[in-house]
Amino acid sequence: MPEVIRWGILGTGSIAKKFAQGLADTTEADLVAVGSRTKEKADAFADQFQIPIRYASYQDLATDPKVDLVYVATPHPFHCENTILCLENRKGVLCEKPFALNHREAKLMIKTAREQNTFLMEAMWTRFMPAMVQLRQLLAKGVIGEVRMLTADFGFRSEVNPENRLFNLELGGGALLDVGVYTVSLSSMVFGQPSQIATLADIGQTGVDEQAGVLLLHNQGQISILNTAIRTNTPQEAMLMGTEGQIKIESPWWIPTRITVKGEMHDIPFEGNGYNYEAMEAMKCFRAGQIESQIMPHQETLSIMKSLDQIRQQWNLTYPSEQKD
Repeated sequence: MPEVIRWGILGTGSIAKKFAQGLADTTEADLVAVGSRTKEKADAFADQFQIPIRYASYQDLATDPKVDLVYVATPHPFHCENTILCLENRKGVLCEKPFALNHREAKLMIKTAREQNTFLMEAMWTRFMPAMVQLRQLLAKGVIGEVRMLTADFGFRSEVNPENRLFNLELGGGALLDVGVYTVSLSSMVFGQPSQIATLADIGQTGVDEQAGVLLLHNQGQISILNTAIRTNTPQEAMLMGTEGQIKIESPWWIPTRITVKGEMHDIPFEGNGYNYEAMEAMKCFRAGQIESQIMPHQETLSIMKSLDQIRQQWNLTYPSEQKD
């Protein structure tokens, strides 16, 4: 396996630009290709990041033998088909969160990766940041005893715009899949899959969830209290409460640089823009011939998608593409 991994980016939106910058912050990656739906967008993106190969179709990127790993950065409803396209062409895939629109799609993506014996990972970038690595180490050491409760929120205020993907049900809009997934993923990292879920949401005029509260009960009685919003600014903090103290992930907890452990603050800076860490994990696994990451394994991604489905079921919220299935 070559020391430098050749990357392609599928999609040219804002998250793709952040990831491209993240790749520039690691010496292990060479961004060689970008694929878009139009030549104009592919060329503009490639010019910005000095990418030599630019394609006006996703198919051409997926079949390029000069590409090893693909970052899928298209809108939520297209993650499944775009990921499977790459996997079936034996490209490793790092798929932006939410991993899929629902659990059924996630299962199909992971089934394909296993059939093709090809690497696939959910791009939950927060999980790979140095502060989160240290947090997991502290919890493993039992620094705050048995963790009994977690609170986390991720909300921001955006003006209603039916054309914006956040408010477009066709594109999987709403708070849950955009930022609520961060809180559910954090709960999963700490406690695992919930045994019970209770939730309420405010569904806005465009049909998407504009804000919501979620309660998760876990097998040993632990509770996660989660809030998410696209119409309300929230503190963006997370708190873990144990039998022997507390750990606070300071705001903004989803791009963590500081944690407070039993009242003592610790600065944990990161290099680059943060997206480099998930890229490095993907490359490490790809080089080792693994099809999944132990930090973000397939089974946990499936569990998170199942929780997101169960939450939406309580709201009677479905996306148009699901109704066509």
